[in-house]
Amino acid sequence: MKFPVEMMCKVLSVSKSGYYYWLRASPSNLWLENQKLGGLIKSIFETSYQSYGAPRIKSELEAMGYKVSKPRVARMMRANYLFAKRRRKFKATTDSSHNYPIAPNLLNQCFDVDRENQVWVSDITYIRTKQGWLYLTVIIELFNRKVIGWALSSKLSTKDTIVKAWDMAIKNTELTQPLIFHSDRGVQYASQEFTALINNYNGLIKQSMSRKGNCWDNAVAESFFKSLKVEWVYAHKYKLKSEAELSIFQWIETWYNHKRRHSFLGNRTIKEFEVDMYNKKLAA
Repeated sequence: MKFPVEMMCKVLSVSKSGYYYWLRASPSNLWLENQKLGGLIKSIFETSYQSYGAPRIKSELEAMGYKVSKPRVARMMRANYLFAKRRRKFKATTDSSHNYPIAPNLLNQCFDVDRENQVWVSDITYIRTKQGWLYLTVIIELFNRKVIGWALSSKLSTKDTIVKAWDMAIKNTELTQPLIFHSDRGVQYASQEFTALINNYNGLIKQSMSRKGNCWDNAVAESFFKSLKVEWVYAHKYKLKSEAELSIFQWIETWYNHKRRHSFLGNRTIKEFEVDMYNKKLAA
């Protein structure tokens, strides 16, 4: 049902001239700002592979020069039906049924370190393809959470998993101070082939292993795999192993190590964290 303008203005106690002025007026600054901000939030959300919640989107906006509160970002995300992907459990690949010696748990869930090359953590997970399984081994630098070594293989042998990842990690690293290398009790880490590599460093590297059945002892590596699976792998159906290899490379090297914001680093990228640490060292 329609009503004359005169009647509606009288009921609402608004003058006709005021009503027509409102019709001709441009959108409010707040409305324009919300439109622009909403577009940026959608773009950041999609660029993050739908993984960012309000805190990380707020940090990304601030890096772009926008001052905005986390509650406001959260409201705009809800209004636009933008909900970050939720994590779910994934299958472990650990085979600890072996007779190799077990290293003590030197890390003891102490995940805060003071310098680079103080603690590296490692783990292995699986990637499904229609051609069969691929196994991803990673080595993570605990100081800045960067993946410094990784390998994809069709076999779970020591040389195809941790040895390849180790070679990548050590290639551009000069170890001058003691390093703890932490992993679970998997046969690849306990094998003579891998322990011999560690022993080549004249006692500079100490091996550490999680307690049996305690996933919290290697929580950083577990968290990395959960992020990889939820943000990336579960959204893909890999037909070929080569397709999966290229996809994993893209996520680790172009996203995780360079652009992704890490909550542990105060929602900074690894590069931003490294720059801040360098500036602090200069100022000290």
